[in-house]
Amino acid sequence: MTEAISKQSSIFSNQKPIIFIIGLAAATSGLLFGIDVGIISNAIPFIVKDFNIGIGTEQSIVSALLWGAAIGAVISGALAKKIGRKQTLESAALIFILGSMCSSIATSAGILIGARVFLGLGVGLASFTAPLYLSEMAPKEVRGALISMYQLLITIGIVLAFLSDTYFGTYAKIHGIVGGHWRLMLGIPIIPAGLMYIAVYFLPNSPRWLMLKNRKEEAKQVLNKLRKTEAEVTSEIKGIEKDLAFKQSGFALFFGNKYFRHAVFLGIGLQIIQQLTGINVIMYYAPEIFKIAGFTTQAQTSWGTVIVGVTNVLATFIAIGLVDKWGRKPIMYRGFIVMGISMLTVGLMFRLGVHSHHAFSFIAIAGILTFIIGFAFSAGPIIWVLCSEIYPLHGRDFGITVSTTTNWVVNGIVGATFLTLLKVIGPANTFFIYGGIEVLFIIIFVLFVPETKGVSLETIASNLLAGKKLRNIGS
Repeated sequence: MTEAISKQSSIFSNQKPIIFIIGLAAATSGLLFGIDVGIISNAIPFIVKDFNIGIGTEQSIVSALLWGAAIGAVISGALAKKIGRKQTLESAALIFILGSMCSSIATSAGILIGARVFLGLGVGLASFTAPLYLSEMAPKEVRGALISMYQLLITIGIVLAFLSDTYFGTYAKIHGIVGGHWRLMLGIPIIPAGLMYIAVYFLPNSPRWLMLKNRKEEAKQVLNKLRKTEAEVTSEIKGIEKDLAFKQSGFALFFGNKYFRHAVFLGIGLQIIQQLTGINVIMYYAPEIFKIAGFTTQAQTSWGTVIVGVTNVLATFIAIGLVDKWGRKPIMYRGFIVMGISMLTVGLMFRLGVHSHHAFSFIAIAGILTFIIGFAFSAGPIIWVLCSEIYPLHGRDFGITVSTTTNWVVNGIVGATFLTLLKVIGPANTFFIYGGIEVLFIIIFVLFVPETKGVSLETIASNLLAGKKLRNIGS
């Protein structure tokens, strides 16, 4: 692994520094995504007390962001195609600012729900546009790493949300503040959202979007800033022109070309796989298992959550370091194995009686943290990488819209049903099912998923539309 990371560092050093500046600026939308998703978990108990609401309204406040994100994902493709990837990211930043502001000053649960639906629109736009923009800006040699930066910023955002909530929650408890400073918790994202808007404002437009809009000279100017040689720019422009020669797009391409349909269905399948790895079950059970292990106070539980978040952040660096050296599929195979073994371990601890022996609870914690490592270096970032690579330019907005929307819809379905699954078959069997399903995912990857490491987006598109099998379009 050390040798692989060393070679990957060599790949990074051969790129212009501006590539990574652009990558970090665009990926800041992931930071806002992570903050807004993570911040509600510790704020909600104080909101419940302040507004004196029941469990139904509480669930609506939590899920409102997800429904808004699904709507944002649906409209993001058309918006990114019409006004551009950069401008859509700017719109997401403005929504983050306004949504956070409205959430923090909400005077009723209904207003808060509406504000969080609106905030979710920004999350949906960002989750679509950032990976798309990064894939179209990055050189093929570091495309996987740059897209993975988006996932890294999401994990950092979640940790910052946990730390922010822990601070304000503890401060409120010490000073006897009934509302728990939840308004400050929900208002904090205004600051990074403002910084995101400023950063994105100075980004160049995607050269592929510029070519899509017949602005070839502008596209060349952007590529000249991003690529090291004129030959690279010329080759890339020719590839994009060849891709654009295929005139169908959107629904017309979907219904008119079976090979494009295959790619869309693959994107849907990849996002379903990401959600069915069991990440939601793990995140749901983590606080309970920490409590069983002796982390019983609110502060201890909060710091246990921070440990989970930091593990998530650190493991994502593995993907950034190795995705363009090892490739997407080898990393995913390792991730499925790690996640499967971890799930089975946690399930076994529940079967033996995680409450009955202190050692079992600590083994369960180890299983949870190991699962998070496996998810963070594989399914977390790599699914987004693949879904941004497998479509031709004319169908990219449509394809990523469908796959991103799938992610949010399946996320909601899993969140709404796994508690019932836990009740009907018990936690041990639930973990066993999620552990066993990782084997199915390995088979699916072997049979259908292409290896796209080091291959240009235009070559992938050409292979797809030429009728190559899905698993071979990265050849």
